[in-house]
Amino acid sequence: MKQDSQISEILKILDTHYPKNIVCYLDHETPFQLLIATILSAQCTDDRVNLVTPQLFKKYQTVEAFATASLEELEQNIKSTGFYKNKAKNIIACATKILNDFGGEVPKELDDLTSLAGVGRKTANVIRGNIYHIPSIVVDTHVKRISIRLGLTLYTDPTQIEMDLMKILPKEHWIRYNTQIIAHGRAICTARSPKCSLCMFLHVCPFGLKACLEILPNEVQIALAKGHMY
Repeated sequence: MKQDSQISEILKILDTHYPKNIVCYLDHETPFQLLIATILSAQCTDDRVNLVTPQLFKKYQTVEAFATASLEELEQNIKSTGFYKNKAKNIIACATKILNDFGGEVPKELDDLTSLAGVGRKTANVIRGNIYHIPSIVVDTHVKRISIRLGLTLYTDPTQIEMDLMKILPKEHWIRYNTQIIAHGRAICTARSPKCSLCMFLHVCPFGLKACLEILPNEVQIALAKGHMY
């Protein structure tokens, strides 16, 4: 299957099986809360972050509150998200810079966002897409894993994957590709023991086809190889 046809098929399947307007998986009420939640989500599950943030945002209700927080107290408040020492230090520095350089508002430009402590391209693109509705591709663990499995990139570096996806995906699909792929990664294309035989992408997924060919009976392998089951 040629790449253009494969891309069209992948996007069609995503729109068929997953809503186009899936809400962000990180609970938040303000742009700054989403920024903090995304910083906390590094090397941590969204579910764990969503357990921590209700009390965190109740205790620290403004950018100023985070900027002036006690480092030791903040570390304890976010300890269960992992890497809490670096995260706490970055959150305080991030809040301080937003107050001093951006008038207390979360910026929208990529360079401004990535100038904040603890904010890389992934976090910046979460903000740009979910808050400012600027077409952006977020390469989290699900997008990385599934894009590689689908053969959409040969890279493992998130920035290189982002660049590859920007080249081949229509801009109007960028934001929903992120959330739809995350939904698919949670439901079917898991990191361990993906459900390839049940996957709606099997006919366009090199990883899934290879996995099924290794375990299916000979007659099914032959049918798959000839394209009779596509």
